[in-house]
Formats: sequence, C-alpha cells, structure tokens
Amino acid sequence: MRGMDPVTFVRALAAGRRSVPSPTHVFLCIADHFEPDWHGAAQSLQEQRVDRWVQQYGPSTDGLSDSRGRPPQHTFFYPIECYNEGQVEKLASLVRLGLGDVEVHLHHDDDHPESLRELLHKSVDCLHSRHGLLAKDATGQLRYGFIHGNWALDNSHPDGRWCGVNNELTILRETGCYADFTMPAAPHPAQTRTINSIYYAIDDPHRPKSHDTGMSARRNHPPPDDGLLMIQGPLLITQTKPWNKPKVENGNLIGTQPPTTRRVDDWLRAAVAVEGHQRWLFIKLHTHGAQEANADVLLGTAMREFHCSLSEHAAQRRFEYFYVTAREMAQLVRQAEQGRSVPDFDRLDWPG
Repeated sequence: MRGMDPVTFVRALAAGRRSVPSPTHVFLCIADHFEPDWHGAAQSLQEQRVDRWVQQYGPSTDGLSDSRGRPPQHTFFYPIECYNEGQVEKLASLVRLGLGDVEVHLHHDDDHPESLRELLHKSVDCLHSRHGLLAKDATGQLRYGFIHGNWALDNSHPDGRWCGVNNELTILRETGCYADFTMPAAPHPAQTRTINSIYYAIDDPHRPKSHDTGMSARRNHPPPDDGLLMIQGPLLITQTKPWNKPKVENGNLIGTQPPTTRRVDDWLRAAVAVEGHQRWLFIKLHTHGAQEANADVLLGTAMREFHCSLSEHAAQRRFEYFYVTAREMAQLVRQAEQGRSVPDFDRLDWPG
C-alpha cells in the first residue's frame, strides 16, 4: 500500500486474514479530531459546525443504548491551538448531558519543548477552570487524553513537519496526559510499525517517533513509570473477494466509510487488547466530525442504523458492548491490567 512501511503492511495484511474472535466484552470509543476551523473556515461557518453537533447529537442518539443501557458516547478532541471559549463551552454542554467528553488535540509545527509544555499547561488548566472539563487524579494533577494533529506525534512525520519536538512523549506524560489516541495513521507514513496494540511508549528524547515500538500493556503487570500509554485503533488490510482490490481498514468514520456490522467484524479481528486479557476488546474509532460530509453520517440515519444493528450483532456474536469515552477506555485498560474479569463501571479510577 502506498505510504505504508512494508513491515506494517505485512502485519496489517495478517490481521485482516484472522478469524473473528469471541470476546465477552467490547468497549467502543469514537475519538473525534474535532476541528471547526477545518479548511480555513470563517468564524460563522465554525459556529455552524459546532451548533449542528450541539443541536443534533442528543436527538440522534435518543432511545439508543448499549448493554448496560447507556447512550452512545462521543469524545471531542478539541484543537487547543485555536481555542475559542464559546465553542468549547457548547461542547461542554454535551458533556454535562452525559453524551461524551472533551480532550486535547494539537496541531503544531517547528515547535520547541518549552513552548509546547507551556501551551499544554495553559490549555489543560483553561479547559478545567473555565469549562469544568477534565479532572484531577489522586495527586491533584489534571489529566487529559491526547491526539496529535497531522499524525506527527513525537516528531514522526518523515519530512520533519508538523511537530519539531523529539521529547514530546515525555512532555505529554509530565503535563498529565494519561494516554495517546493518535494511531492508526495509515496509509499516512507517520504510522507506527506497532499496530492493533495497547502499549507503553518509552521516550528517547533525542530521536523522533519513540512510539514506533513499546512495552505491551499486560495483565497482572504494572505499567512502567516512564511510559506513555498508547491506545491504538484497528488497522487491517481487508479483501472481501480474491479479485477485489485490498483496502485499508483503519477505523475511520467518514462520509464514504460509514459504520457497518461488516466493519465491526474487521474491528474485532484487529483484537486490540491488554496482553493476557483477550476476552476484553477495545475498539477505538476516529473521525473528523466537524466536516460536513462526516457529520452527515455521524448525526444521520447511517449511524443510528449502525447502533441498532450493533445490538443484534452483539447478541449473535455473544458479547456485551459498551459505549465509552476516551478517558473511560483508558481506565478500563487499567482494570484489564489488574486482571478484572468483569468491568467495574462504578469505580473507574484515574490511570497513572
């Protein structure tokens, strides 16, 4: 596949040929690279994009629920480099309605460690103090989930653009990031060789792309003190028939790739799990929900029909499914590491 490392391609091809596993619990998270300013939009268009979600998301999920009776959840990763108080407050209103969460998204270029650290501290504090978003862990530190713009986490873009900070993973961890949700990026060349995994990346502050490999999250094994949790979405090469052209399945929900139960089986094949705890599978999908064509799917009949069919598909495959936010997914990873066989939704302790 164009732009994909050969090692990554072989691994994704093998994943696409696996049989569908039989989990007991499936956790589904939609991580939205929510960019109201997409394509240099004027302020009026940005407001329309945000207002559409505020007005339509609740009604679009009305009557839908997962195996514990909870409605679909949507995590808005908001671009902090173009913070707009009114936009964030509108998204916070959806959080207060119990429909999702807001986390941190960032696009930057030719940056420096000091300015990155300052921006993260300032932005995280703003989201909490002005909008009641994010929360503090037992030590009093604010915690946040992260998605890197342009896929270039830890200065991983091959041409050196869209980051500039080789010790970005360290800065994220030290400023309170509990997990990164950037991957998969394929077919973009910033894609890591590690795929379909939950693992801890150990930063080499002198080199880019330290998250290319890492230590797997494992059952009954404490995480490394110096590792940043990486929660990846599915990445497979699929081919429905021998004569069909292979396709990249990367968990992207867009206008031309609506969710279907056929795709659910592919997401299950990815088998993203804590090592030694494969009965719990984690499906982290992504989208750019502010874009009109994508919002048409996410807020329209295609998404609603998907949620309805998911209930039947789960019954057929004999698993329970749960809509979770990015933060909750990271917390459930921690429960899997601790060896729990049944998720405790009433005690989701902060990771880290």
